[in-house]
Amino acid sequence: MPRFFVNLPLRYIARDPAYLEICTSRGLHPELGMDATALDILENAWHAEIAARLRDAGLSCAVHLPFMDLQPGAMDPRILEATRDRLRQALDVAQIYEPRHLIGHAWYFHDLHRMFAKSWQDNSADTWEALHSHWPEHPPLYLENTFEPSFEPLAGLLETLTGRGLASIQACLDLGHWHAFALGFRRHNLDAWLDALAPWLGHLHLHDNNGADDHHLGLGRGSIPWEQLFSGLTARGLAPTLTLEPHTPEDLEHSLAFVDNHPEWFPPA
Repeated sequence: MPRFFVNLPLRYIARDPAYLEICTSRGLHPELGMDATALDILENAWHAEIAARLRDAGLSCAVHLPFMDLQPGAMDPRILEATRDRLRQALDVAQIYEPRHLIGHAWYFHDLHRMFAKSWQDNSADTWEALHSHWPEHPPLYLENTFEPSFEPLAGLLETLTGRGLASIQACLDLGHWHAFALGFRRHNLDAWLDALAPWLGHLHLHDNNGADDHHLGLGRGSIPWEQLFSGLTARGLAPTLTLEPHTPEDLEHSLAFVDNHPEWFPPA
């Protein structure tokens, strides 16, 4: 298993192949981001070529499924079906890459869904179950927190999926989203999130901020309590896989330096 993955949208590679070269030349295993461009404009032959280049470089990859404008737990049946169609399409393309894992957004919006929380949970569980049926042998699928103000929606969804026998669908804890959108910087409730998600916690998205917004800074450039995170994982016997999510080359370098400076948290593969 790779030491960690690094986020890389496929549309970036299509726009400038140098983005792929960063990974292949430095031995960085990418978590490939899919969106409408990757699915509607880039052909399967292009995806096959990129997958072959990664294999030739000895690199594994993961796939981040599309999320923009999608609603896996939508109340509107037409939006729900459009979301499922797009995600099924993404799974078909993802198989070309033989990914180590998949990432999806749980996508619970408190102001939008709080009056329909049970319906949202049921619809979302139906969506992910349908996707599991579309690709029964899929690698682990990790559902990520984004704008959720608390862990309850994601934990409740995962509990429902576990009850349906879908153990391959687990949790991705995004530390930057917890810190900014769930107000972790103010509530200091990381331990509560770890306790709640522990039964399903298989992956982490790592980037930093100061709580003001989702800045995707390099690790150590914000105020996320990294020591609390990693000691909390150890105390709970958890060893999730990791993806670094910097949004600039400078922040990538900061994150890579942070990894090198903390071998106790990022042991060699």
